[in-house]
Amino acid sequence: MKEQVLEFEKPLADLAIQLQTLRDHSANQKIDCSDEISRIEAKLDETKKSIYENLTAWQRIQIARHTQRPYMLDYVEHAFDDFFELHGDRHIGDDHAMPAGFARIGGHRCVLIGHQKGRELKENIKRNFGSAHPEGYRKALRLMKLAERYGIPVITLIDTPGAYPGIGAEERNIAEAIAFNLKEMMSLKTPTISVVLGEGGSGGALGIGVSDRVYMMENAYYSVISPEGCAAILWKHREHAPEAAAALKITAPDVEGLGIIDGVVPEPQGGAHHDHAVAADSLKKVIVEAIEDLGRLSHETLLEERYQKFRKLGEFEVAS
Repeated sequence: MKEQVLEFEKPLADLAIQLQTLRDHSANQKIDCSDEISRIEAKLDETKKSIYENLTAWQRIQIARHTQRPYMLDYVEHAFDDFFELHGDRHIGDDHAMPAGFARIGGHRCVLIGHQKGRELKENIKRNFGSAHPEGYRKALRLMKLAERYGIPVITLIDTPGAYPGIGAEERNIAEAIAFNLKEMMSLKTPTISVVLGEGGSGGALGIGVSDRVYMMENAYYSVISPEGCAAILWKHREHAPEAAAALKITAPDVEGLGIIDGVVPEPQGGAHHDHAVAADSLKKVIVEAIEDLGRLSHETLLEERYQKFRKLGEFEVAS
């Protein structure tokens, strides 16, 4: 697949081409260009630092949607062991947008559930672009109940623009499936950990995101509506999506500042798509630490802390 260069990264791409051209010229012509190469390398490093340390909300969202960004099954490959996928919701069928099964991470057994997107048309059709149907959420709950039965933690990896809003999904009660998951996850008697990998869209994300610990990758976003959807409502045009992204406060640093998540998982410079293995190592470290911390709590303490965690979100005013 051709590498995707984001609009704000084009100065870096231009410098990288200049650098490679100069290196090739130096090698082929046997000319010493070391001074010029060093100058361009320094400029490239400086430009990277300037861009990536001052990312806007819209730029982070572009990174979250990058086509080479690691998806759930990429993290399974790099951070988990012995993944054994289970299928079906025992009602309608299976949902390929939400793989789920048993796995190990850092020596700990767990149930792993997540959204999976595709990188090319055929896979995107199979995965429904990461937008799960009711069957996906019912399958997820079935496996959560298995985890509760065996006393092992539940790990959910969130990456969806939202649950599938089609007629068939409505006919099979997508809203009820998500709402039931919210209710059941609040009382699940086993540790639960969620990480937003890229996109955390509305109820589609929340349907597997009511957890004891909720984290976000550094360049992920978590929102009740997409910036484009918000712009279409407030400004009557999607071209205002960058302004909506800033106003919504949906990037990882903003969401952490609002107390909605428990931490931000660092990514390689420029985003997780630059180095899947490094991003996976960061994710694994955070998840293993959370498993070990939560494993020390009794069921009663776990449920009470989970209730208080979500009960305190938001601000309330009492009318006089």
